[in-house]
Amino acid sequence: MTPSSSSSPTPLAPRLLKAAIVSLIAVAASHLVLSDTLYLALSGQAAATLGVGPGYSTDQAFTAAIMNTVLLMPFVLWVGMRLTGERRVGPMVLVGTVGWVAVLGDGIDAVDDVPGALLPLRSLVLVVAVTVLAAVVQRRRRG
Repeated sequence: MTPSSSSSPTPLAPRLLKAAIVSLIAVAASHLVLSDTLYLALSGQAAATLGVGPGYSTDQAFTAAIMNTVLLMPFVLWVGMRLTGERRVGPMVLVGTVGWVAVLGDGIDAVDDVPGALLPLRSLVLVVAVTVLAAVVQRRRRG
């Protein structure tokens, strides 16, 4: 263990800046995965209509889109914050993931049937803001 890893936590402003950058990247990556996988579902639906099925159902592609984006969000948040040198990022990851699931539940109809559509911008900004604010919460060390 190096002396820097046991030192005091990062000051608030740099931690919030790191959280903002990582949260933006996580939301963008999760949205990209969602959009691309939903496009795959639409392509499969069109192929099935033409009688040339892709070998998977649109329900499978839709479920894969939701699962992939929900799994990607906590991974990007955790790895991003750890790469920036932050520790104790559990509350941020939890809040960001729950926020992303809520945004998906609220806005999936906006992107489900239209290739390249975006989730409501207000919802995306809200999930980034709440995730950044959650970065302030840190569990206290025992001892």
